[in-house]
Amino acid sequence: MSDYDSNPFADPEAGNPFQDPSVTQVTGAAQQNFTEEFNPFAEQGRTTAAGGKTNPVVPPPQKPQPAQQPAVMRPTEEPPAYSPSAAQQAQGPAVPTNEDLMKRQEELERKAAELQRKEREMAAGTYNARANNWPPLPSWCPVGPCFYQDISVDIPLEFQRTVKMMYYLWMFHVVTLLLNLLMMIANVAALGVDLTAGIGLGMAILFTLLFPPCSFCCWFRPLYKAFRSDSSFNFFVFFFIFFFQFVVHIIQAVGISGWGTCGWINGITAVTQNPGVGAIMLIIAAFFTISAVLSIIFLKKVHSLYRTTGASFEKAQAEFTEGVVANRGVQQAAGQFGAAAAKGAARGAMSGASGNQM
Repeated sequence: MSDYDSNPFADPEAGNPFQDPSVTQVTGAAQQNFTEEFNPFAEQGRTTAAGGKTNPVVPPPQKPQPAQQPAVMRPTEEPPAYSPSAAQQAQGPAVPTNEDLMKRQEELERKAAELQRKEREMAAGTYNARANNWPPLPSWCPVGPCFYQDISVDIPLEFQRTVKMMYYLWMFHVVTLLLNLLMMIANVAALGVDLTAGIGLGMAILFTLLFPPCSFCCWFRPLYKAFRSDSSFNFFVFFFIFFFQFVVHIIQAVGISGWGTCGWINGITAVTQNPGVGAIMLIIAAFFTISAVLSIIFLKKVHSLYRTTGASFEKAQAEFTEGVVANRGVQQAAGQFGAAAAKGAARGAMSGASGNQM
């Protein structure tokens, strides 16, 4: 400080300790390194100073990238080649026998004959697509089918399920009658023959032979035709006959002695004498009970559908009258009756005239 005060013309930095050459060398190098690290224009400045003008920076060439493919996991080991087992090699493909070949040949000949028959009928104009197909009897049977029945074709779609269920109910009752007949025979064989057992067996045979065709023709066919053609008359026929069928189911389920059914009374009586036969008779009594319950359920269902179809008693009367008038048999009978009445009246008039002349 004394030098600074005494010589006003001296170098002001001469007494500055930070101007020492060793210190300025270190601080200058640090500032230069700092600028080189953080100055983004240093490379451009050096290029400009060297060439005198700026050149565009060319990006380095990029290596071609391989085409992208989906990742596929490769198995570490290749699966072994499939080789059939010894049993498979021994068995080999099934070779048809002579019997199988004969059956196939007969089936092909039968189909060819049926196809030729249909072609002849179509050529002659006698082929009927709605030929009778129920009951489905074999061709060698002397009795042919009696009805044409195809629920999926004749019945509207909204009523097909109901008609099918009624058909299944009819088949269930037929099977129950067959089982009832077998058990009545077993009951007679196990407990001995007496007057009541003999009458019951005879009634069981009569029920088995009579009820299936009568129930099919008397209540199922009217139901089928009622839904097929919206016939009020057939609806009323079905209601009347099927209610009678429901009463018969109740009587069969009760099983009165000597009436030909394995009902509850006959089943309980047989259990005390032969438990095995009695137990099976009780099962058949349960089948009759199920038939009765299903009958009343489907009777109500058909009645509800009948009310939605617009059928009525007046329409049933009109259909009955129209059917009677259009029936050829009735027309022939009425014509014969009228001709006989006219002849009788003419003979009476002629006999009266001859009597007056005398």
